[in-house]
Amino acid sequence: MQLPPPPPPPPFSDTTVGLQSFLTPVPLGLDMIVILFSTLLLLLLCLKWRQPRIHKRLPPGSMGWPYVGETLKLYTENPNSFFSHRQKRYGDIFKTHILGCPCVMISSPEAARIILVSRAHLFRPTYPTSKEKIIGPEAVFFHQGAYHSRVKKLVQASFLPSAIKGSVSEIENIALKLLATWKDTSLNTLQEMKKYAFDVALISVFGNNNKEDLEMELEGIKHLYQCLEKGYNSMPLDLPGTLFHKAIKARKLLNETLMKLIEKRRETGEQSGGLLGVLLGANDNNNNKLKQELISDAQIVDNIIGVIFAAHDTTASVLTWILKYLHDNAELLEAVTREQEEIRGMLLDANRGLTWEDTRRMSLTSRVIQETLRRASILSFTFREAVEDVEFEGYLIPKGWKVLPLFRSIHHSPDFFPQPDKFDPSRFEVPPRPNTYMPFGNGVHSCPGSELAKLEMLIFLHHLTTTYRWQVVGDDDGIQYGPFPVPKQGLPMKVTPKMKKNVT
Repeated sequence: MQLPPPPPPPPFSDTTVGLQSFLTPVPLGLDMIVILFSTLLLLLLCLKWRQPRIHKRLPPGSMGWPYVGETLKLYTENPNSFFSHRQKRYGDIFKTHILGCPCVMISSPEAARIILVSRAHLFRPTYPTSKEKIIGPEAVFFHQGAYHSRVKKLVQASFLPSAIKGSVSEIENIALKLLATWKDTSLNTLQEMKKYAFDVALISVFGNNNKEDLEMELEGIKHLYQCLEKGYNSMPLDLPGTLFHKAIKARKLLNETLMKLIEKRRETGEQSGGLLGVLLGANDNNNNKLKQELISDAQIVDNIIGVIFAAHDTTASVLTWILKYLHDNAELLEAVTREQEEIRGMLLDANRGLTWEDTRRMSLTSRVIQETLRRASILSFTFREAVEDVEFEGYLIPKGWKVLPLFRSIHHSPDFFPQPDKFDPSRFEVPPRPNTYMPFGNGVHSCPGSELAKLEMLIFLHHLTTTYRWQVVGDDDGIQYGPFPVPKQGLPMKVTPKMKKNVT
């Protein structure tokens, strides 16, 4: 008997087609191979990232995403929230990962003093890779030892009160020149303060001698620095189109410009004036008399850029916050204005400009600056790097890890500053407890330009409060981070001149 033919196979379902397609060998193109390899590499990185890699006694905390870590969170949210959330969860010492660096953050005054003072030899000053490469490897910020200690002393000596007393009239002229452009105008406070702080930094570095002859060079330096600063706090990815790549290119051009300026100073024999003159003069004096090692031109350039960096953004940000706080506290602004009007009356009677001694009489204005430095805490932390494995408060800090004392957390602790969110300059009528107020750092590596920064703020506030009134434009609340915290949109404001009083 003949059997019936077998039934035809059922039509393929979508699942069957998908399975058959998957099992059918497909030639892999180059693009597909790259995608598969990249995916595999990313999976391996994630697995490695989540494993304890060094020691189980590392401080608690989260390292965030591979490579990026918690950088985006740090620079896009309120830093008070970023630090306090982790402090509540992990304690006063915790680990994280920012700007390509594994870090340990500490938030107690006692621990900060250990890192910055008593055991400072175990934690060298440093910055993230992006800043180190942009500032330059020869800057004294990144080194210890006798040679760099000598250079550091020269830099510090250039910013002692005895050295900057003679700069008052020069800084005053810069302030008056800028304020003359403010009459009946709307402006971005932060950008205007950057202009002021940068011009003061140039005077400090190059002096005021033959400034007219250097006008073109200084304008070029200013333009290149503006390109460079945009990459300071970027991820260190030296790829075309990235901020870091553009900053590195600007840094090379800036290096060439400064080298030519140094050579020009040598050819003319004009070495006096500013930090540059001090460093060039030290080579002549010390090399001839003490037979010490010459300071290289590369080191001079790196330290010039480092000083401009330290003196520019931070001072501009603090001044912006001062204007914000005074605007929001009318009675305080009135009291500061009275203090400055009294000094102005003395100057008119004597027919002279400001002096160093006049700035020492600005006690209330100085407390406003102090409280702004605490309340705004422009420098939320400083960077140190463990030079060896260090046992610290029961945890291991591995060699090469960054250690960050959190100035902001200390400045905003109610244990040291009652009602920390209140702007109250009167709290500085009594000196704060030791190691609780560190706006310029602490120890041998604290900011050498702190006195210059306070001086230029006092001079500017004297002329601003006695000459102009200002009103914040639009929404006056909110903070932006870039990376320093500043009022929203750089604090746009409208400026009008005061009515001059008749002098009889």
